[in-house]
Amino acid sequence: MSPFLALFWMPALAAGVVAILVTVAVERLGGRRGGLLGTLPTTIVPAALGFWAGSADGADFRDALFAVPPGMMLNAIFLWCWRGLPPRLPPCSLGVRLGMMVALSLGLWTVLALLLVAGMGAWRASGGSMALVGWGFFAVAVVLGVAVCLQERPAPAGSRRVGPLTLLSRGVLAAVAVGLAVALAATTGPLIAGVMSIFPAIFVTTMVALWWSQGEAVPAGAVGPMMLGSTSVSAFALGAAELMPWLGPAAGAAAAWLGAAVAVTLPAWAFLGWVGGRARRG
Repeated sequence: MSPFLALFWMPALAAGVVAILVTVAVERLGGRRGGLLGTLPTTIVPAALGFWAGSADGADFRDALFAVPPGMMLNAIFLWCWRGLPPRLPPCSLGVRLGMMVALSLGLWTVLALLLVAGMGAWRASGGSMALVGWGFFAVAVVLGVAVCLQERPAPAGSRRVGPLTLLSRGVLAAVAVGLAVALAATTGPLIAGVMSIFPAIFVTTMVALWWSQGEAVPAGAVGPMMLGSTSVSAFALGAAELMPWLGPAAGAAAAWLGAAVAVTLPAWAFLGWVGGRARRG
């Protein structure tokens, strides 16, 4: 596998496919379980293989993956914006509200990403452990995801189907965004690479497509499950940082993916089922 293929085309193609599947899952399964399934580790897998192929040494490879959980915390904040900000927007047309949400959520993500990269760079330069940073952010993200899911919020399935052309357009947009982000990250060092590899292109296109086609309730209901489910991406990164050097890139990535699914996604699925049952019982 060439570094170019690993660092650009594979994450881009994976992002395009996932962007389509997430929309369909949330529409048909509802925000809780559809949102959870849509956050299984996907684009991070080829990105991790790209880090392996392109890193100068093992330390850079591991630090790039340890930077993923802090980046996923930014994505959790980005997702929360789509629940917390809409009630605070002025009354206006759907298109204007949607444009405001995209600008505000991505603007906040960008500012926080710059601060995060600067902070992690200073920490790393001082000899601080990036593993400690990664595990710390992962733990906080799990607690935050559980807390948001416990706040009862309707998570309906969509009442209208998104057309094939819309789905295809959304997949292409996500593919381009993730491909460019990962290709840019390949030339900027491990910390930026780790953060940029999980640029929220799929989350953006998921929220925009569902908001536009289904209204505000469907994407808002998916926010909590997506915040909790996205911690599986961090779990994959933490596992891959240790397993890929030990087992090799392919076997290590596969083992890390399986571990993330078993340790995070399956318990989260059961937890969301309990939350949904509690809500139905009143």
